[in-house]
Amino acid sequence: MPDLSIRARSLVAGAAQGELLYADVGLSFWGGVAPFSGEVIDRHHPLSGQVIAGRVLALPSGRGSCTGSSVLLELILNGHGPAALLVARPEEILSLGVLVARSLFDRGLPVVCVGEEAFASLRGHRFVRVEDGQVSAYAAAPQDHWQPPAAAPGSPPASSSVALSDTDRALLDGRHGKAAQVAMQIVLRMAELQGARELIDIAQAHIDGCIYTGPASLRFARQLLDWGAAVRVPTTLNAISVDQRRWRAQGIDPAFGEPASALGDVYMAMGAQLSFTCAPYLLDSAPKAGEQLVWAESNAVVYANSVLGARTQKYPDYLDICIALTGRAPLSGCHLEEGRLASLLVEVRLPEQLDDAFYPLLGYHLGALAGSQIPVVCGLEQAAPSLDDLKAFGAAFATTSAAPMFHIAGVTPEAASAEQALGGMPPQRALRLGREDLLASWRELNSAESPGLGLVSLGNPHFSLSECARLAGLCAGRRKHPDVALVITLGRQVHEQACAAGHVATLEAFGAQFVTDTCWCMLGEPLLPVTATTLMTNSAKYAHYAPGLVGRKVHFAGLAACVEAACSGQANGALPAWLNPVTPSQGAA
Repeated sequence: MPDLSIRARSLVAGAAQGELLYADVGLSFWGGVAPFSGEVIDRHHPLSGQVIAGRVLALPSGRGSCTGSSVLLELILNGHGPAALLVARPEEILSLGVLVARSLFDRGLPVVCVGEEAFASLRGHRFVRVEDGQVSAYAAAPQDHWQPPAAAPGSPPASSSVALSDTDRALLDGRHGKAAQVAMQIVLRMAELQGARELIDIAQAHIDGCIYTGPASLRFARQLLDWGAAVRVPTTLNAISVDQRRWRAQGIDPAFGEPASALGDVYMAMGAQLSFTCAPYLLDSAPKAGEQLVWAESNAVVYANSVLGARTQKYPDYLDICIALTGRAPLSGCHLEEGRLASLLVEVRLPEQLDDAFYPLLGYHLGALAGSQIPVVCGLEQAAPSLDDLKAFGAAFATTSAAPMFHIAGVTPEAASAEQALGGMPPQRALRLGREDLLASWRELNSAESPGLGLVSLGNPHFSLSECARLAGLCAGRRKHPDVALVITLGRQVHEQACAAGHVATLEAFGAQFVTDTCWCMLGEPLLPVTATTLMTNSAKYAHYAPGLVGRKVHFAGLAACVEAACSGQANGALPAWLNPVTPSQGAA
């Protein structure tokens, strides 16, 4: 008999059992789990070093990157996936990876939502059995020789509770081709999972699934193309995994470079634009307030919702292209007014003498506290953060949070006041943040112990034209240290603009290198120098992911400090003035 029996909601049907691997912190599979071994490589996570393969993985939710669905698909197809997933709250990114495995490849695993209270009760158990919506937990592995039933084919149910238009039915019936038919099946399955009753037209798409996570990502895209896939709305592409024009000259191994480049070509063959940027909000096609989108890439989603006032869910890789192929998305979450309201109120004591490291640090810290809740931040009304500050804040927030957006009272478009952001309702939670809170996250991001460094990495997310201008001003007339590489990633369009403005020439005279099409979360050796055991960045997102992705320790600081370190070859490790202890006359933070 089980020690604990839970009746739960089955997100993806199936049966499995295995040793329980439990954590009370969400996990991003992209940058957090190695796609070819199943090892947890997020060095900030309590499961760091554990292997999820064959175990029942229990998480409160996912978090971070939309590419988690792609990593999970790789794990399922290469035999290193978990036996089952248990979550406290409905999880869309990981569930979508399983749905794609079922729909296209007849592989999969059960995904079950047990609720917050039951999830906490799983702590301390050693073994779990999942049978659709029934979860049984044991102190030790049962000896009853149980075997799961044969897996059912991955096709979606024949009937649906979602209202369909004539065009939807035509897509579902295959009258627009096999690719659109399968895409609509997946869209409807996700709509049911989300509880959506209808679909909406979307105006544009941004595809994150063009990131090469392994053979499964290319296999998926080629299958759609073989079935005649063609996007039905204007569609841009996220940063891919290589600089498509120069990866050979950069010394990238063809075993990686060729399929990574080919993946971008496959999506362009479906009709997507050659954009290759993780900051589509910097393109001329950036959406307007109220526009309904399907965007993937976590920082882009958060920026579109929070800063632009456009409307998109945090779409998983693969669901993004399915919606682009149909032009239809579930009407749920941030597509709805009520799905955009804050439920967490955060009061921030604004320090004096701020520099640009404040906003990514605050976003990183707040994301971990928010979980899946949308926050409204008060106390920054007089700070007037720039668009670059909001970009850095949002990218860091999206790294540690599962929420699709944030509000800053008096700054972001749907938060003229905290009351507006909360929809006139009291918050479910309220927090106050001060210097000591942020200091803890500063220390977490600064994992390097030695002051020496071999690389300054900038542009995660991709640099904007204004960031190029500011960096050029800091570097003009100077020269970097010969033992330090300074590499900037950015989109092709911004690179062309920076060339025309003279910033590229100034920065190349300093010794900087530019890489387009790809971004730091996809880069490794040799662009990351083999001799660089320590790096420095102004990106809280990359400071979080780099130790697991590339095995380097990190110095995190503002842009000016990064330039000084590039010149001296050393990170001085000094706290910024706004993080230093305040004097009695200034008051306590």
